[in-house]
Amino acid sequence: MAAPAPARTEPVANPPLPQLLGCDFSSSPTRRKPVVLAWGHVQAGRVQLSRLEFADSHDSFSEIVGAPGDWLGGFDLPFGLPRPLVEALGWPLVWEDCIQHYASLSRADIRACFKAFCDARPAGSKFAHRATDLPAGSSSSMKWVNPPVAYMLHAGVPRLLAAGVHFPGLQAADAAPGAVCGHRVALEAYPGLLAREVLGRRSYKSDDRARQSAERLIARKDLVTALEMGRTRLGLRLKVTHAQRDALIDDGSADMLDAVLCLMQAAWASLRDQEGAPLYGLAPGFDPLEGWIISAP
Repeated sequence: MAAPAPARTEPVANPPLPQLLGCDFSSSPTRRKPVVLAWGHVQAGRVQLSRLEFADSHDSFSEIVGAPGDWLGGFDLPFGLPRPLVEALGWPLVWEDCIQHYASLSRADIRACFKAFCDARPAGSKFAHRATDLPAGSSSSMKWVNPPVAYMLHAGVPRLLAAGVHFPGLQAADAAPGAVCGHRVALEAYPGLLAREVLGRRSYKSDDRARQSAERLIARKDLVTALEMGRTRLGLRLKVTHAQRDALIDDGSADMLDAVLCLMQAAWASLRDQEGAPLYGLAPGFDPLEGWIISAP
């Protein structure tokens, strides 16, 4: 009796790698200075930059983050306000209620409230800070100038909420979007955290073309090289094409590079989730009103 023919097996396709996103946000995007989104994935310790996308208005940003699909993103904008500020103003102490109230205000209203708060405080401690600001080295999320992060929060977080994006640790777990929206997760990132680790006090960017010096270009080159070599707290290596590398270094504003730094932080967070650590590597027990910056010590 002849031996049975071996069963035919179809090749098993590898599952698609999780899509990652890094976003350098702007409170007032334009064609000259758009919101920059860096898309990629991580595998075997390497973060591959797939493409860069640009949104020259908040409406186009909303379209991008609202499109169906699964991703985990690191966004360079604060997700919450300092608790001392919120308590002093008598605003809601539940994060999503606070954001909804904040979104209902105009920028003029925000500036007036925050200025009055600062004016009533002693010199040297005008601004309230979140618990994450000191270890991350970030500005207070109530600053309305230099940089206007209060307006970035006002413009960005409500749009992400409207798009059905989930905010771990700030929303209840059952607030995650449904199957129609896909599984999209937003984490607060801060490119300055990694940049200072590599460059110290060296400046690597300026929006003023007259100040986009050779020294800053060399700093961007050093920063990209360090990312490629994995010389940051994240322990990940950036992988880019020659053209992508040139674009990151040549951009004097470093908006593209900042988006890539956020992408690296998102990749780090995605691996923390796979290892079973809670909240994508966010600090355990962080204040659910204020939020936390991923990879901050």
